[in-house]
Amino acid sequence: MQYRKFNEEEYLRVMAGFIGEGPETKVFRDALDFARKAHADQWRRSGDPYIMHPCNVARILAEELDIRNPEILAAALLHDTIEDVESVTSAVIREKFGPRVEGIVEGCTKVTHHVGDKQTFKKLVHRKIFSGAAARPEVMIVKLADRLHNLRTLSSMPRHKRQKIADETLDIYAPLATILGLFAIKRELYNLALAYKFPRQGNKLQLHITRLRQNPEILEIVRRVQVALEKDGVDGKVDLRTKGLWGYYDIKNRILIKEIESPQEILITVASRGECYRALGTLNILYPPIPRTIRDFIANPKPTGYQGLHARANIEGRKYLFKLRTEEMGRKAQRGLVRDWTTGEKSGGRFVKQIQEMFDILGSDDSVSYRDMIAAGGRKEMYTYTPRGDLICLPVNSLVLDFAFRVHTAIGQTCVAAMIGKRRVPPDYVLKDGDVVKVVRQETPVRFDQAIQRLCQTPRARSELAKGFRLRRQEVSREIGASVFRQEIRRYGMPFEVIEKKGMSDILTYFHLDSLDDLFLQIGEGRVRLRELIYEVRNGLYVGRETLQLPTGIFNRVELATVDPVVVKSSACCKPTPLDKGVIGLLSNRGLSLHKKDCSRLQKIKFQREDAVEVRWKLRGTRVTKMQKIIVMAATRHRIFMLLSVAPDEMKISEIVGLGRQTAAPSAWEISFTVVDLYDLKKICKHFDRSGLPYEFDFEG
Repeated sequence: MQYRKFNEEEYLRVMAGFIGEGPETKVFRDALDFARKAHADQWRRSGDPYIMHPCNVARILAEELDIRNPEILAAALLHDTIEDVESVTSAVIREKFGPRVEGIVEGCTKVTHHVGDKQTFKKLVHRKIFSGAAARPEVMIVKLADRLHNLRTLSSMPRHKRQKIADETLDIYAPLATILGLFAIKRELYNLALAYKFPRQGNKLQLHITRLRQNPEILEIVRRVQVALEKDGVDGKVDLRTKGLWGYYDIKNRILIKEIESPQEILITVASRGECYRALGTLNILYPPIPRTIRDFIANPKPTGYQGLHARANIEGRKYLFKLRTEEMGRKAQRGLVRDWTTGEKSGGRFVKQIQEMFDILGSDDSVSYRDMIAAGGRKEMYTYTPRGDLICLPVNSLVLDFAFRVHTAIGQTCVAAMIGKRRVPPDYVLKDGDVVKVVRQETPVRFDQAIQRLCQTPRARSELAKGFRLRRQEVSREIGASVFRQEIRRYGMPFEVIEKKGMSDILTYFHLDSLDDLFLQIGEGRVRLRELIYEVRNGLYVGRETLQLPTGIFNRVELATVDPVVVKSSACCKPTPLDKGVIGLLSNRGLSLHKKDCSRLQKIKFQREDAVEVRWKLRGTRVTKMQKIIVMAATRHRIFMLLSVAPDEMKISEIVGLGRQTAAPSAWEISFTVVDLYDLKKICKHFDRSGLPYEFDFEG
């Protein structure tokens, strides 16, 4: 292999053209010297000295994103040092380059030590990066530049590695670039990743794209627009943009498609904001716009800061998108999140805060699929309005709940409906472009169903719902943990009051916990080993006294007053209901996983006695809010109506549907009904048991 040399003088000269050579750039030059020495014996597969990679990452930030801050660029030079060089630690980076540089480098550093499966390790790697980006969005900007340079030099990697990096780019990094408004980087990330992911199909599409660029029809449209602008005295330049592979990628189905509706865009660049509107007038005369398709992103910029005018026209049966803007608007359109980072401190605007909120939930809540959330954040926008006329920009197909959370977290949490005109619509109503939405609220937070989270289109709504679900689980898990701990202590013959001794604080410190509430939560989620905890209590708080030996095989018992599916989940294998006896719940941070005691799958799961509880319900204290259904397998019309006529008064029937064709012969019947609580439901099930008719009942929690 032909090894290359790194020309440090030439690199410094190029970078000086971007950031100058003043005293404030010393941190950048020092970082270059440090990184060059740290990576001195390392080489890339391409034959380049390793130092060329971080140098190119810093250059991408300066040259392609206009980032001039020496500390961010220094962090880009150092982003691999902690991970790849044993002698370099976070403390070393902090001491030499300060807390900001150290924070960015630490955020970019992957998790290196993990015991467990590869999938869990991969999630940990990404969640650490997201956590770093929540504190410092610069972390994700450096990671995107890092990924872009890796893709530009990916040809030297083995095929399986290329595929892996391409997949990860398509799932995470390219959609994130879209969310952050870094559209030039987004397009290149998609184009490069798709070329490696679909080499044959990609080559065919590239030939098709090349032919489109040379299409005389579109070139004639460009020429006619240019002539019309000159005729009207508008100083403007007309260019053709043909979409690359990125435009043909179906994100939902993860495939390349052969044709798209608008494969080309026509860009009109003028000198000033006023000229944009003059040029639009000229364009409308030449090619009348499709009704209701003109978009004014100058008066109403996108959340990313994007500005411009959009107009769509149907020319000889084909739709074309025209984009009108100034050079400055065009430059900022590619900068998104970093458009205000050219000189120094990052912007603290609303968009940056929304991005940080998204990264916070991506990094901290493993109940959320970060792939789904990232995909949700990168969809096309539509425009909705508050009753006061404030613009709320949302992804297409957003719900009322997306709108409510975008306005304010508290409004989303208490949203029960919305008024659109004179119509009242539910929180899961899909909004349309131009809707004026008035949110209807209740005083207390709504206990949303989990299904609505998958329908929401904004990361904000999904993340806030996930937080709400987590709090609901934790509330019950604390109660379970306290009950289990109390039972376990008394089984050993110790008084529960023993935990009030001063030494309990030492036990909490040993388990890295701040309070008894935290301890109860961790017990209820199965994250503290009860056996180890009891050992510490016996030897720390009850030392020298006789204790009982715990009988083996006996589960602790908990009594619940909720059937909330966020908290308790019936396993599909045996489908236990709250009316069954001998229900076993496995403790986890995702709630109780319920099985019947004799479930064959439960017998195969390896768990300790302390990892499970026997679950019972307070029948009168547990409300049932959802519609329930009973299917009677074989009964005549006369028999089923006789049976229902003498059913308990608590059974409020809403619908009876015959599932068979013949009315005289016995057939199946589906009965939908509501009840107040589990006690009433048990009475109804006993009524059907006494009838002797075969029936099926799956509880809806």
